[in-house]
Amino acid sequence: MLIRDVLKLKGSTIHSVAPDTPLAECVSAMVARDIGSLVVIDHGRMTGLVTFREVLGAIDRAGGQLGGRVAADVMVRDPMIGQPSDTLDEVREAMTARHVRYLPVTEGGALVGVISFHDVAKASLSATRYENRLLRRCLGAEDDTQGTGDVRAP
Repeated sequence: MLIRDVLKLKGSTIHSVAPDTPLAECVSAMVARDIGSLVVIDHGRMTGLVTFREVLGAIDRAGGQLGGRVAADVMVRDPMIGQPSDTLDEVREAMTARHVRYLPVTEGGALVGVISFHDVAKASLSATRYENRLLRRCLGAEDDTQGTGDVRAP
């Protein structure tokens, strides 16, 4: 499975803010949309990524206050980037190794979406279930429709 497939399943909506967006507005946007990241866009170009991890770090450093901070103050300036042609396995390994939860995806220099580690895990489970069904059919086993893992030989 490719990242292109993950984007097709989840959609390619990009939630973004300007670099001068107050951090309080970033938090409100993430809460309202139930998302964990916002792409920071300046003059049509991605300049960074604000995630809940950076927001919590900024609040902690400021003694529990957001203060006058803006997105540019806390964003990841050089986030790991994926390509639609990357495989799910490649991205899962890279995100795990670098402890990345959100991955902007670009194609030809243009931002085409953002995937989360949750999206990668969900797609991996879906691919594994599909492969298991195919294997069961090849082996002549009954389909495990209950999801118990029990497969009975015919």
